[in-house]
Amino acid sequence: MIVRLPHVTGRGEASSRSVAPPAPAPSAHRAPRAARRARREAFTMPLVGSRFSVLSDDFAAAPHRYFAQLREQAPVHYEPAIDSWFLSRYADVKRVLTDHEAFTTETLQVRAEPVMRGPVLAQMTGAEHTAKRKIVVRGFTGPALQDQIRAVHANAAELMAPYLPLGRMDLVNDLGKPLAVHVTLDVLGLDRADWRQVAAWHSGVAEFITSMTLTPERRRHCIDCAEQLEAYLVPVIEQRRRHPGEDLISKLCTAEFDGIAMSNRDVTALVINVLAAATEPADKTLALLFKHLIDHPEQLAQVRRDPDLLPAAIAETLRFTPPVQLIPRQADEDSVFAGTTVPAGATVFCMIGAANRDPDAFTAPDTFDIHRPDLGTARSFTAAAQHLAFGTGLHQCVGAAFARAEIETVAAMLLPLLDEVRYSPGFHYRETGLYTRGPVSLSLDFTPVPAGGTGHG
Repeated sequence: MIVRLPHVTGRGEASSRSVAPPAPAPSAHRAPRAARRARREAFTMPLVGSRFSVLSDDFAAAPHRYFAQLREQAPVHYEPAIDSWFLSRYADVKRVLTDHEAFTTETLQVRAEPVMRGPVLAQMTGAEHTAKRKIVVRGFTGPALQDQIRAVHANAAELMAPYLPLGRMDLVNDLGKPLAVHVTLDVLGLDRADWRQVAAWHSGVAEFITSMTLTPERRRHCIDCAEQLEAYLVPVIEQRRRHPGEDLISKLCTAEFDGIAMSNRDVTALVINVLAAATEPADKTLALLFKHLIDHPEQLAQVRRDPDLLPAAIAETLRFTPPVQLIPRQADEDSVFAGTTVPAGATVFCMIGAANRDPDAFTAPDTFDIHRPDLGTARSFTAAAQHLAFGTGLHQCVGAAFARAEIETVAAMLLPLLDEVRYSPGFHYRETGLYTRGPVSLSLDFTPVPAGGTGHG
């Protein structure tokens, strides 16, 4: 079948183009809806080109190469294979993330709840959302945050110690990934000795949430991981109910909503929610920060001379290469973007990476610049952030302040230690991920540091 689809040539202008749409395939998270598909034929469906797909290997290899083309030619891009719409312009993305009545988080019932083992914060509204979010946020701010910063420092020093005398470290696999899990386990009050097992279970949970398509075998694997993680957590939750401590699980167990304590299912879902929210930004952003600074040696030298520039460097890293690239919502009503109607009930993906490089929001957006005046470093880790790396509005990431503290603490330790830092010989940089994205590894060479040298910073 050949259909006439409008090809957007500018901001809101359209011309017709004939393309043969690819055959639909089942979504990983919900069955196709015939009624919605029939209605959709009445709406426009702009594409970058007849063969372009966000799900293609070419896009996955380097999404940033397509961002400008998407914003200019197909700001409302439809993917029939997964029955979803992708928005790439900053203003459109911000509209979706802040209009909570027109764009709901109902899609998370199928994208997240099966592996979260219950509703997550982003699914909640009103008094329930306010009360439960406040409990979680308290676990990552104020006096609790100061304790966590000390734990971050101790964990990081322990993890990097074996590599400093060697003069070589993989910032992703030797430090970033284990550190993110270690620190999160400390916050939750879980045994750090279990970190590899917890990380493996969490990997399955994350795969389910972030995959656009899943084979039945991978889906079963992800559900198995979630069930095993739940089985691990429930005895801990029950023990904390009897003997609460100062950890976040204890605070969730002893908190009440409308005079009623949260069930084991409620607490489990929030714990897995925290595990995902606290690990995702940190394990990727630390490596991305150093990659960008190494690629821009003059800015690296400036940050070394003036550590007060470090928050700006982290904020610009989050804008330039956000670890979370896509945020899903469900349209509650027909909504028009750039002359294209997205039908009620449709899944909408906000393309955070593309929005963060929109020239309507940032000057010279494809340039990494820690001095850019349009970023606003002071508010870059709050709900008022100009970049959208943590989302925005009601459901902004609860771990934003914690992520900043964790990355800033570790980066401040590393900068004086990694003298003459450079990529290791033969190292080939590669990123993966469509929904969340980060480097596979980041092998760095530097001047070896004598044993015990982690006291710097």
